[in-house]
Amino acid sequence: MTDLPTSKVARPAPAGFRRHVPEDADTCMVKATDGWPLRTIRWTPPLGTPRGSILFLGGRGDHFEKYLESFEDWRLAGWQVESLDWRGQGGSGRLAHDPCVGHVHDFGQWIDDLARHYADWQARTPAPHVVIAHSMGGHLALRTLAEGRIAPDAAVLVAPMLGFTAPYPNWLGLLVARAMTKIGDPERGAWSVSEKPGSPLRLRQKLLTHDDSRYDDELWWKSQRPDLALGPASWRWVEQAYASFIGLAKSGQIEAIVTPVLILAASKDALVSASAIRKTARRLTKGTLHIYGQEAAHELLREADNVRDDALARITSFLDQVAPRR
Repeated sequence: MTDLPTSKVARPAPAGFRRHVPEDADTCMVKATDGWPLRTIRWTPPLGTPRGSILFLGGRGDHFEKYLESFEDWRLAGWQVESLDWRGQGGSGRLAHDPCVGHVHDFGQWIDDLARHYADWQARTPAPHVVIAHSMGGHLALRTLAEGRIAPDAAVLVAPMLGFTAPYPNWLGLLVARAMTKIGDPERGAWSVSEKPGSPLRLRQKLLTHDDSRYDDELWWKSQRPDLALGPASWRWVEQAYASFIGLAKSGQIEAIVTPVLILAASKDALVSASAIRKTARRLTKGTLHIYGQEAAHELLREADNVRDDALARITSFLDQVAPRR
């Protein structure tokens, strides 16, 4: 694993752009294999032959509006950008009786959705094909890569959810979560508010970003589109997360990935384990890792400009090396 040189990133649109879905972006609903509707956004570059295609995958509780600013950065650089809301969140419906709870019965549902959508996306978009994924999306992308169900030219994982910051091992977390799904409704919330157990809502921003305006963007979207808001995860989700961590940790899983992978993470991330990210990165055949310090929280693509610009520049340099324009 080697570090990458950085290059200057041009500042695209003003902050107000982050609160408006552009008219030239195509938003639509596509059907998963079982007919479940998934909300997507497709956005082509302004002029000329596309540099290639990016499929962006958000994290738990995300919706694609949160990343419009990054989509614009990549689009102005010539990339054709596409993203989808995971089944059960954003504009892709809900899977729990309580619409505020982020629930899934089996992470395999998301793996299937990604594999099918990727195949369709790859067939109709110009190469090179790149997957960029944040947090839970990073975990699902890595697992789908390990299972050989997608094969992009390159992948970028931003603060990937490869383990929690809990002070106990995954096997114990799985044991507790599995017990909680059996002694009560597995769809009930595993905690009350914010992004992690025991963290009050007033401290939520500190878990995500140092940038006040970008954090306010998310609150603005939720005020304008309450249907996009999602609260805590269910106990079934927690159980599935631990089971998936354990599965990916098995010998040969990560080592089987031949796609070049860039991982960006933060050592002070209070949501996902930087230690687990380091361990995983060392197992990648073609892995590049960069760890930010106390200047960065979990949402690196929505951080203050000093971090966000650096992250975008590292992504650009990486893709220029491993997925050049064809």
